[in-house]
Amino acid sequence: MGSIHLLRDSDYPLPDRVYEAYAEAEAIIMEVDMDDLDPIGTQSAVAQLGMIQDGQTLPDLLGPENYAEAQELSEQLQLPLEMVSGAQPWFAAITVELMMIMRLGFDPNQGVEMHFTGLAGEDGKEITGFETEREQLEMLAGLPMDAQVEMFMQTLRQATKIEPLMDDMVQAWQTGDVDFMEEEILVPMRESRELHEVIVAARNLAWVDDIEALLDDDDDYLIIVGTLHMVGEEGVPELLRARGLEVNQLSR
Repeated sequence: MGSIHLLRDSDYPLPDRVYEAYAEAEAIIMEVDMDDLDPIGTQSAVAQLGMIQDGQTLPDLLGPENYAEAQELSEQLQLPLEMVSGAQPWFAAITVELMMIMRLGFDPNQGVEMHFTGLAGEDGKEITGFETEREQLEMLAGLPMDAQVEMFMQTLRQATKIEPLMDDMVQAWQTGDVDFMEEEILVPMRESRELHEVIVAARNLAWVDDIEALLDDDDDYLIIVGTLHMVGEEGVPELLRARGLEVNQLSR
């Protein structure tokens, strides 16, 4: 299942087919193990990996031209750029995106993963993850600086039109419009090949190996990862099809 990590209360309930798949599953697999998170460890990792350690600031890393554009965009967004002045560009990008989405009423506690983590807890279903939080942070922190800067600038540019984009994205997600997801969300990310390779393509390949190994298991699994991993020729469904497996998209 492709997920959206932040949703609104009004976006529920999800389609019956989703709950049927959940009911049939003996275990849930997500990007990370959501019922075994370590907030203190994550906070420590963010401080180590997400903040600039050598006395520089975000303006230093962006350079004069990018920083001038970032200032202009942040004023349009009524977003104080100073709040991320000590952050690495990748972490600044995530912080800005999260703030802008939450302004629109989207809530991480209403996201698909949290929804099913709650259900699994009530039903005693096991949750596991393909990755750890630390691994995800290290993946982003390991991006080359030019890719991090592009990630931050792209986030600010997209934030100026985030309200209609989020509405359209949720509607596309609810109706299974994979073409919209690819053209409007994935294609812009592909403009930075390094960003797309690290955040999407390489992870898809790793997950497909794990998914294929599950097919020999007697148990049924509901796998929930970000929707971007579900679309495009390098998406999980197409990679599975390329291995000779049958993959069908369910509708409401």
